[in-house]
Formats: sequence, C-alpha cells, structure tokens
Amino acid sequence: MIPSLRVLIVDDEPVARQVLRELLDEMRVTVAGEAATGLEAVEQVARLKPDIALVDLQMPGLDGFGVARALRGERPPLLIFVTAFDKHALQAFESGAVDYLLKPVRRERLAAALEKAGAQLAGLRPAPPPREPLLKVVGRVGSDLHLLDPDQIVAFLAEGDSVRIVASNGGRYLADKSMKELDARLPRERFRRIHRSTIINVDHISKISPLSSKRWLLKLSNGMEAVVSKRLAGVIREATRW
Repeated sequence: MIPSLRVLIVDDEPVARQVLRELLDEMRVTVAGEAATGLEAVEQVARLKPDIALVDLQMPGLDGFGVARALRGERPPLLIFVTAFDKHALQAFESGAVDYLLKPVRRERLAAALEKAGAQLAGLRPAPPPREPLLKVVGRVGSDLHLLDPDQIVAFLAEGDSVRIVASNGGRYLADKSMKELDARLPRERFRRIHRSTIINVDHISKISPLSSKRWLLKLSNGMEAVVSKRLAGVIREATRW
C-alpha cells in the first residue's frame, strides 16, 4: 500500500527535508515535491495534488496549523505533522492530522504513519488493479527493439524525459517505460531506486565503501559508482545478505 502514495514534504529546514526524502526513497514512496514555507505548501498542494503532506509545525509565517486550516476544502491531502516538540500533539490530532511524528523521525515510525494514512485513503478510492512484474524489459536502439532479461540490467538512469538502460554487456538502450512504472513493476528483491533518477540491480553491486558518517559509495559490476545514504546502504546490505 505504501509505495503507491504521493507525498509532499513541507519543512523550512533543508536538512530535515533531505532526511525525510531519504527515508521515503528507502520505502520506495513517491515524493511529489517539497515546500520550504507554509504558503508554498498550499500552492504545491493545489498544483501537485499529493495524497499526503508531511508538515513541520514550526515554520516562519504560515505554520503547520495554518497550513491545515488553509487546506480545508475539497479532497485535501492527509496531514502528518513532524516536529521537534511533543506539546502540540493533542492540538495536532484535533486539527485532523493522521499522525504526529517527533524529530528525529525514525523509519519505523514514519512507515507506521504512512500505513495509517494509506488505510484511510484506501477507503476513499478504489484499489488499482495489481501490476504484473516485468519478465522482460524492452530496450530500444534506433528502430530495433531488444528483449532484455532483468539479470542483464545493471541500472536504469533517468535522462530528462527518457530512461536509459545500462546493461552488463556494455550496451545502452532506451526504455519504453517511465521510472515510476519501472519502480512499480521491477522485482523488488533485486532492483532498488537509490535516487529519483537511478534504479540499480543490487545483484550487480561488487563493492560498498564508506565515504563519511552519512554516505556510502556503491560500485557496480560495470564500474559504475553511486553514492547513497548510510541508512539505504544498510537496507541494501540486509536485502542482499552481505
């Protein structure tokens, strides 16, 4: 249920927005956008129409409660408040928030809040039909179409409106599907979306090295390198049983 959600992140602190984005990326939840102020959040909701908004309570100008009041209308997103203080919890729930998260946000707590929001949304809209996993991936070179086995693919890279397939044989192909559709239909035990523009095949990871206290470097079988958060590197290591 969680991966189908579209979430707007609202916080005036860039680091706080980055932490939430990394957590959502790990859970393969779509980040619809970000807002640094309450006013921008209201504008982004009108434009992006997210399912859920993760909203910091204390922001200059229009605070989180002000955002909640401004969004009362037809089909507003569900709100999950995020704050460093626990004294506003009762007021948050009285304002209609689905949940109330304390900083630093834990992955398990965020997942539980999204599950709760997802359950509410499921009662408001019909469930989409399940998508069959991809058995073959179509790659285009000129007018030729190539059927690729998933285990041949090292990575998918978004390049503007296109998606490039990087294969283990050195070939590069143009995908016929978007990153969003690929992320939804690729085998989850094998493929991980590590950035908005990158999906990797974890079977092709040959080396994981620490870069700093918060960043790790992944090296793939074809020599390609990618930087990920320490938390995501741990998730990958656990999934691949390194």
